[in-house]
This record gives sequence, C-alpha cells and structure tokens, in this order.
Amino acid sequence: MPLLQIILIAIGLAMDASAVSLAAACSGYADTRRAMFRLAFHFGLFQFIMPVIGWFIGSRFVHFVSTFDHWVAFAVLVFLGAKMIRAGLSSSDIRPSGDPSRGWTLISLSVATSIDALAVGLSLALLDVGIWRVAGMIGLVTMSLSVTAIIAGRFLGLLFGKKMEIFGGIILIVAGLRILIVHW
Repeated sequence: MPLLQIILIAIGLAMDASAVSLAAACSGYADTRRAMFRLAFHFGLFQFIMPVIGWFIGSRFVHFVSTFDHWVAFAVLVFLGAKMIRAGLSSSDIRPSGDPSRGWTLISLSVATSIDALAVGLSLALLDVGIWRVAGMIGLVTMSLSVTAIIAGRFLGLLFGKKMEIFGGIILIVAGLRILIVHW
C-alpha cells in the first residue's frame, strides 16, 4: 500500500480523536502537559491497536461487531457532549466530574473514537495488506493531530471562555452523529 494512501487513511481515522481533543482542551481539561500526553497517547495507542485487532479478527466476527459499534460510540460522545454543554451554560466556574483525560472516561473515548479503525483493519486483512506499518502510521498521525487540536483548543478556550465549552460539546455531539450517519 502506498505511503500517501496510508497517511490519508490515518488522517481520516484521526478526525474523531482530534475533535474530542479539541473539545477537551476548550473546556479546560487538557490544561497540563500530562493531560495532553494522556489524551494524545491513548488516542494514538487505541488507533494503533484497533486496526491490528480488526486485522486479526478477520471477517468471521465483523457482522456481529458492526451491528452495534456505532451506537456505542454515538452514545458515549453525545453523553459527554451534553454534559459539556450543560457545564458551559451553567453560571458556575466549577468543572463537572468526568475528566476526559483520566480513567474510564478516557478509555471510553479512546474506544469510541477508534472503532472505525477496527473496520479498517478488517478491510486490510481482506485485501491481504500487512498491518504493522499501516497501524503504526495511524497511531502516530492520530497522536500528532490530537496534540495539535489540544494546543488549538487551549488557545480558543482562553480566548472565548465558557462559550468554547459549549462549542466543544457541540463538536462531540456532531462527531457522534457523524459516526452514526456513516454507519447507517
């Protein structure tokens, strides 16, 4: 598979993780280097692992996973997006619990934003394409774009304040809807 094609696939797969990274930074959750690292690392790691898993699963289980994967991703993103919008509309400056750069929230977001990569891995197996180089590039591109989105989100969050938290919530909901529509 040509390198340009791999990079384009990687960029396409990284868009959901980048949107979540932007939203997290806009809401003030990715305000430290550690939080930035956790988000970018986990998104990159899951984007690397999921195509490998899809590649190894092969076509045997694809029909089972494809019946519900998009619903799980949609539910997680809409729930977190609604939570961010509610926090952005409140007059309190206290952030809600559920830091997207920690714990189960981080794991759920990592899975939700990388489910498409599972299907890509399956497709690559069916096309008899080696997985390691492609998965590595997907992980690196996702990590890089997530860091870029976090940096942009921090700047926008400082510039526009709580309005960016509302915007970030809307981004998550739109990302969830996009996943649902693409898999419809």
